[in-house]
Amino acid sequence: MDIDFNKNNNGLVPAIIQDYKTQKVLMLGYMNEEAFLETNQTKKVTFFSRSKQRLWTKGEESGNFLHLVNIKLDCDKDTLLIQVIPKGSVCHTGSDTCWQEENKQDYGFISELEQIIENRKNRANSEESYIAALFEKGMNKIAQKVGEEAVEVIIEAKDNDTKLFLNESTDLLFHYLILLKAKGYSIQDVINILEERHQN
Repeated sequence: MDIDFNKNNNGLVPAIIQDYKTQKVLMLGYMNEEAFLETNQTKKVTFFSRSKQRLWTKGEESGNFLHLVNIKLDCDKDTLLIQVIPKGSVCHTGSDTCWQEENKQDYGFISELEQIIENRKNRANSEESYIAALFEKGMNKIAQKVGEEAVEVIIEAKDNDTKLFLNESTDLLFHYLILLKAKGYSIQDVINILEERHQN
């Protein structure tokens, strides 16, 4: 890896630390060539500490190591993106990230939709919310809706109307997310099992 450690006068390059699984940016540190070599050798992320003026392995005191997965070099060859599996919190404040964020997987609009379902399921006035009304009718009704939508997807899959097929697929996914929430789970629980199966 042809890293330009000489681009800056201090011989350091910024190292962006990203969780390999959640893709969350966890922190920013700096590496010199020695820190880079140490990281690759030990598979634990090591920085050059500007305050301590020495090599510093993240977690050497707390035990919250950053276990190396891979390192990517940017187009200018002067910035590193380091993907890791963190052990414990990353920030010295005890937070998951140095931006005081929770380090959890974000699935974009799916995650947003899960939050909408959570917010609406306990609405006092179910007449104003389809989701709240569905939760009010109970588990059997929610499960029934998933079954109905699944049948609709199967029917449309046999035809050639792409719009109808995708719309029914959308309805199925939406009601499946509601069912997961009703059972106390989220899409992350399903993905965890998929990942486990993939590894076996």
